[in-house]
Amino acid sequence: MPASRTLILSTGVVLLFSLFVSACKDDNPLTGESPSNVIFPAAGISYGRHMQPLFDQTCALVGCHDDGQHQSALKLTNYGNLMFNSLPVVIRSKPDESVLVWRVEGRVGQRMPPYGNPLNQNQINGIRTWVAEGAINN
Repeated sequence: MPASRTLILSTGVVLLFSLFVSACKDDNPLTGESPSNVIFPAAGISYGRHMQPLFDQTCALVGCHDDGQHQSALKLTNYGNLMFNSLPVVIRSKPDESVLVWRVEGRVGQRMPPYGNPLNQNQINGIRTWVAEGAINN
């Protein structure tokens, strides 16, 4: 087989593979490739319906921010652990001053969650909105 024909055939195979992979990728900004299926509304974020389920699926895992004994002092297993921890990670109504927002956005320190896919933009915006709305336990 001539070299030019082999090159064309190889290029075609690579192109088809690329199209297949991109067609399988979830580009929905609501679900993305997040490790969680939690979708936040634009406003009226509920700690119980949105925040804690997101933490349960992505953060409050064994060895991360659960109630076990390990490196992280921050526990994300309930509202009290988040808000009344010795580490002030949420400043009510001030997302730009909240470490929680900084970390999920990847602006300071290691992006959270550190393993696997990051939170999608809807979830990051939801956390930011919840903090801006006063970080209430609802």
